[in-house]
Amino acid sequence: MAGGVLSFPLTSFHDDGSLDLDGFRAHVAAQIATEPGAVFPACGTGEFFSLDEDEYRQVVTTTVAEAAGRVPVVAGIGYGWAQAVRFARIAEEAGADALLVLPHYLVAAPQQGLVAQLEQIAARTRLPLIAYQRGQVAFTADSLRRIARIPNVIGLKDGHSDLDRLQRLTLAAPEGFLFFNGASTAEIQARAYATVGVPAYSSAVHAFAPEIANAFFGALQGGDDKTVERLLRYFYVPLVELRDRVPGYAVSLVKAAARLRGRPVGPVRAPLTDPSAADLADLKTLLATGLDLVGATL
Repeated sequence: MAGGVLSFPLTSFHDDGSLDLDGFRAHVAAQIATEPGAVFPACGTGEFFSLDEDEYRQVVTTTVAEAAGRVPVVAGIGYGWAQAVRFARIAEEAGADALLVLPHYLVAAPQQGLVAQLEQIAARTRLPLIAYQRGQVAFTADSLRRIARIPNVIGLKDGHSDLDRLQRLTLAAPEGFLFFNGASTAEIQARAYATVGVPAYSSAVHAFAPEIANAFFGALQGGDDKTVERLLRYFYVPLVELRDRVPGYAVSLVKAAARLRGRPVGPVRAPLTDPSAADLADLKTLLATGLDLVGATL
C-alpha cells in the first residue's frame, strides 16, 4: 500500500439524496485507473456514517468489481462492535480484501475497552483489520502491543498527528505491522510522518485531482523538495485554510471539487452541507491553480 497514494472514493448521491450507483461506479473506476496503492470505499470521505446496510453492500460490491484484483479493497466499518460486525460480514461477502475500523460512536472509552472492541470484531471476521485512531480513539504503546497480537489486526491508521505518541507506537509494534498517515489533508504532514517511519498516507485530494495527488506523491518519494514545497505553499495549505472555514468541509469541499471537474458524485447527505457560493468560487480558483502547477487543466 505504500507504493501509491491511498484512494478514498466519494459515494455518489442523486440530488434527492438517493444512492447513485452508476455515478459511483464511474467515479471509482476513474480512481482505480490512476493506480492507487489501495482503494477504501465507504470510509469517512465516502460518508460511511450516512449509508444503510443495503447501500453499503452496493458500494463495496461495486468497488470490488471495478478493482478486479488490481488493487486491494479496504472497506470501512464502524459504530459499536456488534454493528461493525454486521458491516464486516457484508464486506466479506462482497469480496473486500480488508477492513478499516472507524472510531466508534460518541462515547469515550478506556484502553481496555478500545482493545476489546477490536477483539470482538476480529473474532467474527476472517478479514484483516486496520484500526483507525482519531477523535476519542487513541491507543497507548501497551494497547498497541495488545492489538498487534490479535491475529488479523494488521495495522493502524493515525489521525491525531501527535508525532511523539506515534513514534512510541511504531517502536512498540512488531515487524511488518502497517502504519498509515490518516490526518485530514495528509499531504500537509506527510514529510513529518515519514520521519517517524510512517510514509503511507491517505489522500482526499486524490478523489478530485489525482493529477495533483500523484504529482505530490512522486515528488515526495523522489526527494523533489522544490515541487513538494510549491504544491504545499500554493495548493495544499490554502486548501486546508478553506476547509477549516466550516465543519464538515473535509468531505463536502472534496465532493464540490469533484463536481467542478465533472465527476458524477452529487451532493453530500445531511448533516453535512454543500459549500456556499463564495466558498465554491474560492475552491474553483484554488483548484485551477493546483492543476496548473502540475500541468493539468480544470
